[in-house]
Amino acid sequence: MGRESMEEGLLTNEAEPTSNGAGGGGGGGDSTGNLSMPSSSIAGSSLTPVLVFSTFVAVCGSFCYGCSIGYSSPAETGIMEDLGLSMAAYSVFGSIMTIGGMVGAILSGRIADLIGRRCTMWFSEIFCSAGWLSIAFAKSALWLDIGRLSIGFGVGMICYVVPVYIAEITPKNHRGSFVSANQAKCGREKEFEAALKRLRGEDADISEEAADIIDYIETLEQQTEASFLELFHRRYSNALIVGVGLMLLQQLGGNGPMAYYATNIFEAAGVSSTIGLQISAIIQIPVAIGGLLLMDRSGRRPLLLVSASGMCFSCFIIGISFCFKESPHLKALTPVLALTGSLVAATAFTIGLGGIPWIIMSEIFPINVKAQAGSLVTLVNWSTSWITTYTFNFMMEWSSAGTFFFFSGVGGLTVLFVAKLVPETKGRTLEEIQASLAPFL
Repeated sequence: MGRESMEEGLLTNEAEPTSNGAGGGGGGGDSTGNLSMPSSSIAGSSLTPVLVFSTFVAVCGSFCYGCSIGYSSPAETGIMEDLGLSMAAYSVFGSIMTIGGMVGAILSGRIADLIGRRCTMWFSEIFCSAGWLSIAFAKSALWLDIGRLSIGFGVGMICYVVPVYIAEITPKNHRGSFVSANQAKCGREKEFEAALKRLRGEDADISEEAADIIDYIETLEQQTEASFLELFHRRYSNALIVGVGLMLLQQLGGNGPMAYYATNIFEAAGVSSTIGLQISAIIQIPVAIGGLLLMDRSGRRPLLLVSASGMCFSCFIIGISFCFKESPHLKALTPVLALTGSLVAATAFTIGLGGIPWIIMSEIFPINVKAQAGSLVTLVNWSTSWITTYTFNFMMEWSSAGTFFFFSGVGGLTVLFVAKLVPETKGRTLEEIQASLAPFL
């Protein structure tokens, strides 16, 4: 099944990949752990319209994820009034998407191996569409929660399959913005080479790359399937620490609840929620484009360090603003500081911590455990997201300032974690990245 799903993408111009723990992943020895795609020809490949379009279509799936996070904040008041929800009930609605995300995360790697990356993206959108329809026509809290749960299941799969798919179809020098891996079935070499030529360009010499890929598939098929427990073998420990650590810190840093409950935060600080949300949305568009352009120029680590530092600073500023709220002489500064801190936090998260952990996740794990590792780190991400989004309102009731000082501390810890443990993956093949983690074992 693994090889057939790999073949599917290339033969439809979408370069179906290799991350196969279920059907084609290797398992036993060290040679399996270091197995990765050959890249001698890929490195020099240029962008083509088919490659750009395939990437664009894939990332469109992430639009649903962004909407599911962003809409709950401005819609909070209206939904609570229309359906008579308490704050606790709305907290369930806001956080239940992450429970669906956990389930989607557990199944994402296996589903992607069984039916292929492209079909997994289609499959996930069925749940997303059904979820939005359920919310749109909901007449009770039950249908709201069912819709939100369905969306969570869909985006839980999207969070794994989209970055892995993009990491496997694009050349290494463009991997951060879009890495490459292409598969084919023996006996269909002509169709495979034609599809590969469309991805790399009609004038590109793909003979060496095609031969390398076919040799790679033959080697891959000789490997045994890796079990989930093998993921915890010592040789994968550093990759696992980096992948899981980034996902934990990404969510514990507070961006999730800050997005889900932005309206509450602005109102608590005395800022117009409408103005705050509009300014935040306008700023994030050019920032996201800038981060995309910088990804393969400045590298992953520098952007992560800047992003984490920005989150640390901005959350500290927001915490200070709530401290000032208790002082009659400084209370007037609260709205300005809270709005400034929120905008800096949104900007900092967008340029680094928002997307780079997912890119690194798709790059650091060897082929034989990539599906299991992808499911695990995605599960960790969604589980932590549920904890932070569900407890946020209760934390704010405990101490608004203390909540953001906690997030600031996580931001500082993220800076240290990235500086000490996260490897630079810019411009390196998947094999080089995975080999660079071995010395730490």
